[in-house]
Amino acid sequence: MGIEKLFGTDGIRGRANIYPIVPEVALRLGKTIAHVFAQSGPGRPRVLIGKDTRLSGYMLETALTSGLVSMGVDVLLVGPIPTPAVAHLTRSMNATVGIMLTASHNPFDDNGIKIFDREGYKLSEAVERQIEEVMFNGQMVTDHIRSSGLGRAFRIEDARGRYIEYAKSTISNLVLEDLKIVLDCANGAAYQIGPWIFRELGANVIKTGVEPDGYNINAQCGALFPENIGQLVREHQADIGIAFDGDADRVVFCDHRGCPVDGDRILAMCALDLKAQGRLVKDTLVVSTLSNLGLYSSMREHGIQVVATSVGDRWVIEKMREGGFTFGGEKSGHLVFMDYATAGDGIIAALQVLKLMRRRSQPLAELADCMEEFPAFLRDLVVQEKPPLEGFPRLEARLRECEVALRGEGRVLVRYSGTEPKLRVLVEARDEELGAYWLQVMVETVQEELGL
Repeated sequence: MGIEKLFGTDGIRGRANIYPIVPEVALRLGKTIAHVFAQSGPGRPRVLIGKDTRLSGYMLETALTSGLVSMGVDVLLVGPIPTPAVAHLTRSMNATVGIMLTASHNPFDDNGIKIFDREGYKLSEAVERQIEEVMFNGQMVTDHIRSSGLGRAFRIEDARGRYIEYAKSTISNLVLEDLKIVLDCANGAAYQIGPWIFRELGANVIKTGVEPDGYNINAQCGALFPENIGQLVREHQADIGIAFDGDADRVVFCDHRGCPVDGDRILAMCALDLKAQGRLVKDTLVVSTLSNLGLYSSMREHGIQVVATSVGDRWVIEKMREGGFTFGGEKSGHLVFMDYATAGDGIIAALQVLKLMRRRSQPLAELADCMEEFPAFLRDLVVQEKPPLEGFPRLEARLRECEVALRGEGRVLVRYSGTEPKLRVLVEARDEELGAYWLQVMVETVQEELGL
């Protein structure tokens, strides 16, 4: 019998208070982390725990802390803070492990657990499998720690201040005095830190999504609803709109006209700027397979190689580490500036974009006008289960037919979401009518084959 699988594409995630996002699992996970990392460094291990603003964060934080301290581990509690801040603080405070309690862009009723190693990177699949094996094989010893050897939990009051100063330093505390910014923090982890950072740099900040109540994270706000910042930019005649998701590892933008700026355009303009500065290592940009074909075309014209990975920022980062590359990200808004961060960081990415605007004396709309997008057609289908798609011959045949029909000027992608019960069908084609036709064909094929 195989070991139960606990980790998904981005840590552990699910509905709060339903397995595996229950206190019993969190308690045992804390003990397991303590066991796995007990010998990873000198002295008593320390684990740093942050969270977003979901009500269920209290439940998970308490259970994890109990499990860790029961195994002799000290816990550093930093409260509501962005995921990338946990990654940064884990490294800067010399913690053994960093844990973030979040379900990112998901509704409040979900929650999750992301784990970082002492260098601030998400755990490798090998370490995740090791944790699962220890958790479920029943061989972990948990009663050898006596009262004198228990760990302690400490509330780190200045954690947010530490990250704020670091984030500002990534643009050398550049003054943003003349910029008017609309900032949507999704009622999430950046609700305090976000406005503080941009205001301390001198920007005029119109803030929204900064009144979390435990239930309203990502609710009609944040990165999934860019129309909100677009409307506010127009109302306030702002220079730019910036929206984070619930844990602020993603960021989306709109320009001074209130128009959304596609994530591929942000990737393209930043890659071009880094190349011009001689800071784009090996002239290579790393993206996921969701990036538009127009990005590839634009980068080729400027002598930049594009390397594609599976969907998920962890795979982008893994490829960047393997190749020693310095910049990459995803169309969805994960931007990784490896010179400054070990994870997708919405705040640091926004600061880099503002720095670029200031240095070039150009609005975002002009900077982003650096590529032509192929028309893209996307449909999300809700699924109850996720059987392997390779097991449906008719679907595979349709995929081959679609690729032939697109004649090398488009592509088709059918995949499951790694974090939601959805199957996504994407068709891109230079010929818009052809793309729309094949999207419908592929959706109908998927529905028939999977019984949706």
